Amino acid sequence: MNYLIRLFLVGVVVYLSPRIFSEIHVDSLFTAVVVAFVMSLLNTFVKPVLLILSLPITILTLGIFYFVITVGIVYLCDNLVSGFAVQGFLQPLLFSFVLSIVNSWVASYQNEEPR
Repeated sequence: MNYLIRLFLVGVVVYLSPRIFSEIHVDSLFTAVVVAFVMSLLNTFVKPVLLILSLPITILTLGIFYFVITVGIVYLCDNLVSGFAVQGFLQPLLFSFVLSIVNSWVASYQNEEPR
């Protein structure tokens, strides 16, 4: 149940993100929730593999290549979900950072013990 709540809240952030980032387009709230779900799957299964495969270049660039992988995951989500479109490099990077911060905040809020 906690995952569904987190998924919906991140979906709302994805839905509201075109108001902040002009190079991101989301058709509907349902599409935004699907984007949140696909991003969670990509970050869980694909991103670790890409990080391991690109470890030498990430070390050579002192970690800068990690940003390329992060934007690549957003573009992969763009290709997998219709109704979601991104352009450029900087705004998808900032978009992924915002999603990461919101996801961490929601997860920490759900893990707090009631008083």
